[in-house]
Amino acid sequence: MKIGLETESFHLQFISGRMDIFQFIRKTAELGLDGVMINIVRWPGLPGWGTLESFEPEYLMRVRDEIRKYGFFAEIDTNGTDPGHLTQVIEAAHQIGADVIRTYCCFGKYDAERLRRAPEDIKRLVPLLKKYRIRLAVENHEEEITDEIIQIIKEVGSPWVGAHCDIGNGMMAWEDPVEAVRKLAPYANTTHFKDHIVVHDGEDYRVCGVPAGTGNIDLEQCFKILVEESTLTRINVEMCFPYAIFFKREPGTGGVFQVGEGAFKVERPPYELDIIKPLDYYYPPAHLMDKMIEDQEKGVEQSVKYTLALRDKYCRY
Repeated sequence: MKIGLETESFHLQFISGRMDIFQFIRKTAELGLDGVMINIVRWPGLPGWGTLESFEPEYLMRVRDEIRKYGFFAEIDTNGTDPGHLTQVIEAAHQIGADVIRTYCCFGKYDAERLRRAPEDIKRLVPLLKKYRIRLAVENHEEEITDEIIQIIKEVGSPWVGAHCDIGNGMMAWEDPVEAVRKLAPYANTTHFKDHIVVHDGEDYRVCGVPAGTGNIDLEQCFKILVEESTLTRINVEMCFPYAIFFKREPGTGGVFQVGEGAFKVERPPYELDIIKPLDYYYPPAHLMDKMIEDQEKGVEQSVKYTLALRDKYCRY
């Protein structure tokens, strides 16, 4: 099983201008990993395509060459099902040698119409995916439960379209992570491997990212399921700390009705509330940036170490 790293794991360095995609690729190599997942969802106020500066062929060729220098696999993370947008992304993926593209349907809130429209949008892309031998992976991205993702995949009915199995995102839709992984594993084309806790910020409960192995998701069981019940040959670490988000669906939507037990056990937030509120973690104030960048880097190291240990335990290739 190869282990990759998602650029989101260093999002604070990207948004503060301290890291670019070439530095990220080199950092991934230093960590002893096997590939990169490049997030191209646009950041507000920043130019380019997320962690890529542009889609210009010369630039993409430089990215491709850096990836190849380390013998890495490459995947791309985007969003939406608009055929025009995804056609651009598929072409860019082909140019850098990425063979899997993650996307998701809803944007910040549950949208039944977007889910309804997704299969027909995606069907239009299948010929291009087939041409370039690229697989599309539809993610359970905070708003959707696994049954909704599986329904889209079944309606598309193509071997080039499967699931993106995010270990923790189902919690925002009140779905147990282990059960979500168990359902999505047979359809999985790729993953985000992460850990979460639930915190209370004085107003409401939030789902909060933490380094892998330090939260309340049964990651060992999730890893084992992915090894035994999917055809995956890669698992991508997405270290979502510091990050916290509110619940996106009504309690019970995914089968869990309240916080308090298992993955939904309530813990102290990583930072004291008088210093920073959880919903402010992703874009922290300037005076906290250095501290949180340092914490994020330590979190990546912890997450990589933990995931590699699981690979050593459950994989023999």
